[in-house]
Amino acid sequence: MYSVQNLSIHFTGTDLFKNISFLVNEKDRIGLTGRNGAGKSTLLKILSKQMEASSGKVIIPNGKTIGYLPQHMSTNSDLPIIEEAMTAFAEHIKLEAHIEDLTAQLATRDDYETDSYSKLIEELNVANDHFHIMGGQSREGATEKVLAGLGFDKKELNNRVNSLSGGWKMRIELAKILLQQPDLILLDEPTNHLDIESIQWLETFLANYQGAVVLVSHDRAFLDGVTNRTIEISGGRVYDYKCSYSKYVEQRKELMDHQKANYENQQKEIKEVEDFIERFRYKATKAKQVQSRVKMLERMDRIEVDLMDTTSIHFRFPPAPSSGKVVVEAIEYHKSYGKKEVLKPLDLVILKNEFIAFVGKNGMGKTTLAKSIIGELQYGGELKLGHNVKIGYYAQNQADLMDESKTVFETIDDVAVGEIRKHVKGILGSFLFRGEDLDKRVKVLSGGERSRLALAKLMLDPVNLLILDEPTNHLDMQSKDILKAALLQYDGTLILVSHDRDFLKGLSNKVFEFKDKGVKEHIGDISYFLEKRRLEDLKELEINQQVSKAKTASSSSNKEQYLQRKESEKAKRKVQKAIDNVENEIEELESMIAIMDEQLSRPEDFNLKLEDGVFYAKYKKAKQRLSNSEDEWDRLGQELDSLN
Repeated sequence: MYSVQNLSIHFTGTDLFKNISFLVNEKDRIGLTGRNGAGKSTLLKILSKQMEASSGKVIIPNGKTIGYLPQHMSTNSDLPIIEEAMTAFAEHIKLEAHIEDLTAQLATRDDYETDSYSKLIEELNVANDHFHIMGGQSREGATEKVLAGLGFDKKELNNRVNSLSGGWKMRIELAKILLQQPDLILLDEPTNHLDIESIQWLETFLANYQGAVVLVSHDRAFLDGVTNRTIEISGGRVYDYKCSYSKYVEQRKELMDHQKANYENQQKEIKEVEDFIERFRYKATKAKQVQSRVKMLERMDRIEVDLMDTTSIHFRFPPAPSSGKVVVEAIEYHKSYGKKEVLKPLDLVILKNEFIAFVGKNGMGKTTLAKSIIGELQYGGELKLGHNVKIGYYAQNQADLMDESKTVFETIDDVAVGEIRKHVKGILGSFLFRGEDLDKRVKVLSGGERSRLALAKLMLDPVNLLILDEPTNHLDMQSKDILKAALLQYDGTLILVSHDRDFLKGLSNKVFEFKDKGVKEHIGDISYFLEKRRLEDLKELEINQQVSKAKTASSSSNKEQYLQRKESEKAKRKVQKAIDNVENEIEELESMIAIMDEQLSRPEDFNLKLEDGVFYAKYKKAKQRLSNSEDEWDRLGQELDSLN
């Protein structure tokens, strides 16, 4: 059990938090929440002994270990990835060397009957037992497993760490913490550098971890999947809830409503008592009752309403100028960096008013295609923008691209042109930059403030194609929700690169999956895509099990039977694969037709003109493809039955 007792921290004369206390139990999964600047990262630094509190103390039981991953850190190592990750086993390596030393000592002695020899044997046995308990013999396998979960390809594990980007280096640091298996893991925004698949793996790992976990994250789905307790920092105080984030939000609202109702009732009672005292203060016949009520007010426990920081950004994107129906068209587009091929030749079309999510592991080409569309990168093949397409782009590192010597006001005013310059202060105000904030230099802004300033720049010019690459990094929950609401009202075309499942949910009507140097198109939003991927993984597992059984059975049969069975299984797998492909196509076509049916039922909500012949041609073609696919599925089913 870890104990935080009366902790206070002061910055520039103000209290970040004051006299906060709470316990961290052995298997707690705690999500720290609160607005940017509330003190979450500071609290983690104090817990990890990276920083001293102004007053109070943190009590850590003897022998307990802590692993801490900050938001940002610099890793400089020329070791191969696998070797750098295995430095997490420093204690294992030290113990292994001790075992080798003891073994060498025993080899040179022949005084088998002496006490010192017996003690040496006992020490070696204890060391060997401890080594096995720690899993020392399986450390390389454990390292490969964790690195794979965090997205590293086994073929690349001998690449040098210094050849990696900062995000991949952070993954190695995270892997080292997980491999050390500390009693308490402290993680500050661990999902910022991970893709959706790695986040899901980490979520499962932490949910089943044997020690305690305290983490800061603005990923609601990740918090809900890991935590069983939420500690909110607000107004310099902490509020402790024994539940995950989503349930905390509900309980917090219920508590606030209850407190407000009780506060209002008490204020009404106080006013009535004060009115009585004032009315009869100077009447001798009422002196006793007046004194009684005065004492009652003095003894009354005054109800306080917990003050939540309700300031938030508020904005809407400017109306999108009209564009052509085809917004982006790629023909045989491909991209390589030197000899490294990132994307093979591909064709794709992005239509007006489509909301598309780019998903896939980091390094699969999501940002590469986005940058190609805006013209930042050279590429092979064709990539054409439609008629009158105007692009607004938010880069993954947009907040780091700003001139740090400029003030907040200068950052926006210097790029604003025409009439919009009159509204610069209003735009900045809607993103919480007011008064003295306007004169702050960019270099002193927090990560969240920089992200808000970068988003504010998108308000300066109306666009009809928004390309946002990881826009939610460093934004707090409330700001993310407001950004999502603004995007849902946006009337242009949206391309969104994000790993935040909760943010993507309901925001896209199509998913582009980047995998194996290609792009696969999926109809529907991120929830449908993730569920479909889960089912595909189960199908793959089932096929692998069938192949394994076939191999086991063949080992006990003669060669001719084995070859016959092998051909039969191969034929069945080929037909089954064709069935799976057709089923996937049917699912996607049904989803597409369902969306189009909804558009037909509410044409005004989708800016759909009923006389639009292109839409009806597409609708009719989809219906025909569905009919053909269903016929093909029936034929393949009969073929599989005959093979079985």
